Amino acid sequence: MKKPAPILVYTVLRLLAFLVPLAILWVFFPIFREFWWLAAIFAALIGMSISMLFLRTPLTDASARLQERRESRTSGGQADADAEDQAIDDTSTSVDEDPRS
Repeated sequence: MKKPAPILVYTVLRLLAFLVPLAILWVFFPIFREFWWLAAIFAALIGMSISMLFLRTPLTDASARLQERRESRTSGGQADADAEDQAIDDTSTSVDEDPRS
């Protein structure tokens, strides 16, 4: 079975780290039903703390995957740039040669 994308896993876990505390605050604390914006702030702080403490490995996996994708894109672009540089060098070398010699 294919492993899910690390970025998707990290995103889902971060959303859960926010939504679960938000739901708990709304259900168990009636004051937060009235002040929903305060519940959202507390849920964001709790979610940030949870992600800093427990989601280090998924974050590392997602970051490594992004780095791999970025390197593969730049290496392909670099190969193209190298080919263009080589073509320019070849044409300048042939132009520099003296036809009378």
